[in-house]
Amino acid sequence: MPTLNWQKSSFSAEAANCVNVAAMPDGTLRLRESDEPDRILVVNRAGLSTLLATVKESRAASHGSS
Repeated sequence: MPTLNWQKSSFSAEAANCVNVAAMPDGTLRLRESDEPDRILVVNRAGLSTLLATVKESRAASHGSS
């Protein structure tokens, strides 16, 4: 496996609970949480886009139902 160049999300604080992402040569992405770096989620760009859209919709719905 190639060496992964992990990048921290710009939305993550300096401390714990950071989300890291690394791009692979095959176009897939690796996601991990800094608290559990050995647990890695493999997604393609379309899958990540769908995941983020779902999270945003869920957050919007939960804020609108207050």
